[in-house]
Amino acid sequence: MEKNDRLAEQNRRLFRSKKLLVLNVVSSPGSGKTAFIRETAVLLDGRLRVAVIVGDLATDNDAARLRDAGVAAVQIRTGTVCHLDAGMVFNAASQLDLDKFDLLIIENVGNLVCPADYDLGEDLRVVLLSVTEGEDKPLKYPPMFHSAAAAIVTKNDLAKAVDFDRGQALANLKRISHHAKIFEVSAKTGEGMNAWVEFLIRQHATASVAER
Repeated sequence: MEKNDRLAEQNRRLFRSKKLLVLNVVSSPGSGKTAFIRETAVLLDGRLRVAVIVGDLATDNDAARLRDAGVAAVQIRTGTVCHLDAGMVFNAASQLDLDKFDLLIIENVGNLVCPADYDLGEDLRVVLLSVTEGEDKPLKYPPMFHSAAAAIVTKNDLAKAVDFDRGQALANLKRISHHAKIFEVSAKTGEGMNAWVEFLIRQHATASVAER
């Protein structure tokens, strides 16, 4: 962990020297991370230049989906490792011309346990909660949800079909992720995505001013 923390600081210095805003997007499998990231990149086109590092145990399917949408993407295949670490991210970032981007999104391996312990050098940790997962996910995985700067309720278009208790879910998020900015979105319909994108633009502008 000490080695990872040193490498994470190395990453952070590199990213800041390139004036990049960096997100570490975490969730359980099937929460809609890739669709959410793809829609984010599409909506930011012409406003922020986006690159993505994708982590999965196997296949490069998610990176291929992003590339098909015109998004620069690098795939990390972790094999049996259930999280990304700072060294993996550094190696993947070296495959990108970071000077050409404003926002780097790291799509972590689908897991709400192991990734909570690993700093990747990001500016913001973003945790996703799908309406299909149940309202009590934040209570079951408090370290991950507590560590997030932003919490995204995804697949809102399915909320009625799965009898999602919005009030209870938001109460649980506010209890565990009390300092996080909460967004309710659907990547499929676009609901809530503009507010999320505007938040990222403000975050990038704030980071850029702070570095001057």
